[in-house]
Amino acid sequence: MLMRTDPFRELDRLTEQFFGTPARPAAMPLDAFRDGDTFYALFDLPGVDPESIDVTVERNVLTVHAQRPRLKSDGVDIVVTERPAGTFTRQLFLGETLDADRLEARYENGVLSLRIPVAEQAKPRRIEITSGSSKPREIKG
Repeated sequence: MLMRTDPFRELDRLTEQFFGTPARPAAMPLDAFRDGDTFYALFDLPGVDPESIDVTVERNVLTVHAQRPRLKSDGVDIVVTERPAGTFTRQLFLGETLDADRLEARYENGVLSLRIPVAEQAKPRRIEITSGSSKPREIKG
């Protein structure tokens, strides 16, 4: 049998029973990085139904909502509940350099992967430099 000592287990259970919400906030771990001209954000959402995931962008704020149902405890004595359940929300503030209109989202193996390209106007570009030693054109007038 699984044994674990958690002095707050009973308090968490009573808080959830009384208020209807978990005592501890649900977590949505995130990794974010840039690879070349693409920005990636990876969210851990194991056990979440893909239909419950909602990704929105308003102005420069990206919001991810997801839900994982609670264990059905009717007539069951739950020993340990460490996996967060309920509603998860996470917001990211996107810089002006990202093209949120071309954002792509994929959910696979419990990971929500967002791919956001860098905006064309934000990419480095080479500027042609003219030399001061070149002959000026004659102006006829």
